[in-house]
Amino acid sequence: MLAYTNRFLAYAAVIRNLHDIYLEKKQTSLLRQIKNLKLRLNLTRWMQIFGISSLLFCVLTMFLIYVGQQMVAVYIFGLALILLIISLALLIKEIQISAQALQYHIADIEKYLKQK
Repeated sequence: MLAYTNRFLAYAAVIRNLHDIYLEKKQTSLLRQIKNLKLRLNLTRWMQIFGISSLLFCVLTMFLIYVGQQMVAVYIFGLALILLIISLALLIKEIQISAQALQYHIADIEKYLKQK
């Protein structure tokens, strides 16, 4: 959860920075970066929601075992595992988008170097 939160905070800082730069320079290339970051920010938010929900259901599972409701606990724990799987799948998607964004930056640098 800490890693997800750190990602969220890092994206928020980058978006604020790009916003300020865009207001000054109005570069269209920044709009592509901002759109990409918006998608990544939303994915990170959903990763957090599913991850936290999974953790809450795990705690509920422990409580149900404590009060002797093992059969209900089994199903709740299964749900927790599914939510964790969704959270991790979203993380994989977000990593792919992050890698693609870095490829855009590399392409821009390579294009600039070829012009020199």
